[in-house]
Amino acid sequence: MIHKNTLVLTPFTHAHNVDAVRIWNSASHTDYTINEHFLCYNAIPATGEVIEGRLAIRDREAVGFVWACAITNEPPSKLGWVSAIAVHPSAQRQGIGSILLTWAEDWLKEKGCKRIRIGGNLRPFLPGLPYAMRDNGVFFTKRGYESPWGQPYEYDVARSLKDYRPVYSKPADVDLSPMQSGEEHLLLDFLHSEYPGRWEFEAREFVRNGGRAADFLLLRLHGQVQGFCRLTLLDSERPIERFYPQRLPPPWGQSGPLGLSKVIRGQGLGGYLIDAVAVHMQSLGVDGCIIDWTSLVDFYGKFGFKIYNQYISLSKMIEKN
Repeated sequence: MIHKNTLVLTPFTHAHNVDAVRIWNSASHTDYTINEHFLCYNAIPATGEVIEGRLAIRDREAVGFVWACAITNEPPSKLGWVSAIAVHPSAQRQGIGSILLTWAEDWLKEKGCKRIRIGGNLRPFLPGLPYAMRDNGVFFTKRGYESPWGQPYEYDVARSLKDYRPVYSKPADVDLSPMQSGEEHLLLDFLHSEYPGRWEFEAREFVRNGGRAADFLLLRLHGQVQGFCRLTLLDSERPIERFYPQRLPPPWGQSGPLGLSKVIRGQGLGGYLIDAVAVHMQSLGVDGCIIDWTSLVDFYGKFGFKIYNQYISLSKMIEKN
């Protein structure tokens, strides 16, 4: 048995990155390993976000860590996240994970959060608990975490684009092309009108961080922006490694989110958008392509995308004491 007084929780700093990568990769399934580039990107808070972590040290050795995230904008978000938690296999089943999770929950309560989600934050390590690590779900369910009724899973779907063939002919008066530098306001205006919320927020962060304009594709009908898709490539602002593409043939790419305006939905242009994005990525030399964090498995299956990763959504309600 390990006693709490033999364990020290110290504030997480950049100096602990190497330890965190070692702990995560030792504790995780081999499909979900990370590197320092991935970790450093996720450590950058978004606008209005606070990230705090603790490193667990036992006998002068780092054996676990946890990161928690909260949004402090006015009004502050009621949702908080445990974005990462891992304990080295040599130190598991000794209460360390519980100590780390309790610290994260207490910190999130102090930030005013009423609900905590495992993963799925603004710069997520994972959308949820990987199904390949589902045995670890007991750790969370014993502590009150549950999956949402009706949609307990999220998926990444993927396929090789090497032999991709177009499914749709180009509709009249429709153009899909990379956004040009200086057109960012068109994207942001479209998202503010059609997809206010996380997608708009992430696009504003992309622009604020100097992301490459061509990593967004704009679908125009009669010259007006009516749809979009975001891409992640090997040299994009966000690291491709965060989508765990290592089981796919390189070069890798990711697409999503994507969407159309309300006025043109139901006209088959959603299928055309997915098809045209795949053709565009193929033209850039992408082979292994991921569409991440979706529940539309059957829809994407029409384009040859198959389930690549499956995640269990877990969250719980909390109340500040």
